[in-house]
Amino acid sequence: MTTITVYTTGPGCMQCRLTKTALASAGLRFEEIDVRHSPAAQRYVRHQLGYTEAPVVVVAADDHWSGFRPDEIRRVASALRHPA
Repeated sequence: MTTITVYTTGPGCMQCRLTKTALASAGLRFEEIDVRHSPAAQRYVRHQLGYTEAPVVVVAADDHWSGFRPDEIRRVASALRHPA
């Protein structure tokens, strides 16, 4: 199964909490990385992916987004349940 990575800014981030809750409710496994504690993760999110706001959700190298996006979570959940 695909492991999704969620880059967060900690428990004070409402969008991060909503994203993690929605991923879990959709039955999607994910790993959380708090960019406040990982300079390498922070550089990756900012410089390689180009995001400046959390959360950043990475499904695959070419499939990622920033912010609380229930539409994207539904899309990924559907794609994983019904692979092409």
